[in-house]
Formats: sequence, structure tokens, C-alpha cells
Amino acid sequence: MSGDRLRNVGPKSAAWLRQVGIRTPEDLVAAGAVGAFMKVKRAGFKPSLNLLYSLEGALLGCHWQQVPEERRQVMAAEVEQLSALLPDPKKKRPGGPVTYSEGPAMQREGVEEERGPELSFGFDDPYGGSEGGGDFGGDSGHDGGGGRDD
Repeated sequence: MSGDRLRNVGPKSAAWLRQVGIRTPEDLVAAGAVGAFMKVKRAGFKPSLNLLYSLEGALLGCHWQQVPEERRQVMAAEVEQLSALLPDPKKKRPGGPVTYSEGPAMQREGVEEERGPELSFGFDDPYGGSEGGGDFGGDSGHDGGGGRDD
């Protein structure tokens, strides 16, 4: 949090909050303790429930350990319910298709395409050579893999 130091919020927690857009006490009030906690969690940080209780304590103006147990349980249940809706970070979703779009810089009218020399990296050559036909001055049996050819 910038300038205004909130009770219960240490430097690491303050950095997390800043990174998710909560920079002032007013931002914290607007998000609420659970909302702010979930923003931190969604951003990929791994906050403990102590952060949740600290945020609630900051909103109530008390030490985080003075947040009533009943309120802690309600907030923890909310976080658990909301966390179940988050994607599992261990299961990566497959990326979408790679597409190419031409922007305004590529669509100049009346100008022929200017291309440099076409490069070959040997992917179409079954022998792995370049169009020039030679190797690059090394051992012609070396495949670049660094392994041994026993």
C-alpha cells in the first residue's frame, strides 16, 4: 500500500496487494477482505489464511488475532468456495491456435512486398543440410546434440 500503512499488512503482503491493484485503504474497503485475498490468489501468489485475517483486521481496525472465530470461519468458507472455481494451476490448459494477422504496417497499398533472402534451416532437407550444400566447418558426423555416437 502506498504511503498509508495498514495495520497487520507487512511489506510482502503490501507488495502482493499493490501488484493486484489494491494500493490504498479505500481500494481494500471496496474489495473487502475476501475479494482482496482472492485477487492475490488469482494472481498466482500462495497466500495463507493469515493474510485473509490480517486484511479483515485492517478493515475492522484490530489485530488479526482479534478477528472473531465465527467471522474467520465464514471468510474461510467463502475463500474455499471461490477457490474451487479457480482453474487448477497444475493442469495447464492447451493454448489456442497460433494465428497471423497483418497489421496496418504490413498492408501498405501500392508497395510490393520487400523480402530478404529466403533462409533454410534444413528442416525440409532429409540430410539436415542447408541449401548451400556444405557443412559449417565442423565434424560432418556431428548432429549438434552433444551426445556420443558410439
